[in-house]
Amino acid sequence: MSTSMNTDHQHKVCPWWVAYTFDNFLRRKIDPADKVLSQWVRPGMTVMDFGCGLGHYAIGAAKIMDGRGKVIAVDLQEKMLEIAMKRAAKAGVDYMITPVRCSAYSIGYSGELDFIVAGNVLHETPDYCEVLRGFHGMLNSGGQVYFTEPKNHLKEEQFQTEIEAARQSGFKAEQLPTSFYARRGVLTRI
Repeated sequence: MSTSMNTDHQHKVCPWWVAYTFDNFLRRKIDPADKVLSQWVRPGMTVMDFGCGLGHYAIGAAKIMDGRGKVIAVDLQEKMLEIAMKRAAKAGVDYMITPVRCSAYSIGYSGELDFIVAGNVLHETPDYCEVLRGFHGMLNSGGQVYFTEPKNHLKEEQFQTEIEAARQSGFKAEQLPTSFYARRGVLTRI
């Protein structure tokens, strides 16, 4: 990724220990990953959970694929990856998940993908435009990205700049209805 900085978002990474305040039993009730992702994820796919945190979406995707497919769990923080893999082992899906540590300026994975989930993370990257271009380059034709941003961190106008950046990166972009805690969108590689 390039080293240019976002001008309308603040680049600040959530510490691993803070993730427990929002990635917990309540989130699994409000935002059940397997239910949310089931409209896009199918067995046999290669899925990337970018900014996987404690593994919420990576584990959900692995459960949907039921042993047929793979999940690439990408995060900047080694501790997040360690906790995600422990949670995946507890859920019985760790064999399907490959942890990958990224850097602030590199996604850390370059293989082909069918689907990407980026939950509450684009605003944390130094250059979300570059991340979106990277996603576009990794996705197979027709591949999709489901992304969310926390309402308490990102104003509607800022979310719209991400949607527009996705369009400029070659995606068809659709804003989904806002959930209890997040602004949401789905991008399709065209």
